[in-house]
Amino acid sequence: MPKILLAEDDRTMISLLTTLLKLEGFEVVALDAHADIPVAVSRERPDAMLMDVHLGGQNGMEIVEALRKDPANAHINIVMTSGLNTREECLQCGANDFILKPFMPDDLLKLLQK
Repeated sequence: MPKILLAEDDRTMISLLTTLLKLEGFEVVALDAHADIPVAVSRERPDAMLMDVHLGGQNGMEIVEALRKDPANAHINIVMTSGLNTREECLQCGANDFILKPFMPDDLLKLLQK
């Protein structure tokens, strides 16, 4: 069962995504917006990540850049989300893909299953 790490600061979104992804057969680990995400990635070893660009006091793009510096994280499919179209910036910092909020569940699932 593929494991997905959710890094999102909207509790409603976490709840909806957790339900959706579990129904689709994923193991889901939801992180608090203030979690130490690189430590969680090392601990959980996810197959994919769904990460908001703006996480409370953290910058998702900086986190992705840090994660990509470690070769152990090269295999992780990182999909970033935002209400603003920051697609180019997210791809430049190392994300595999970007999805603009609000998005359709099917669109998200296609990106995560790549």
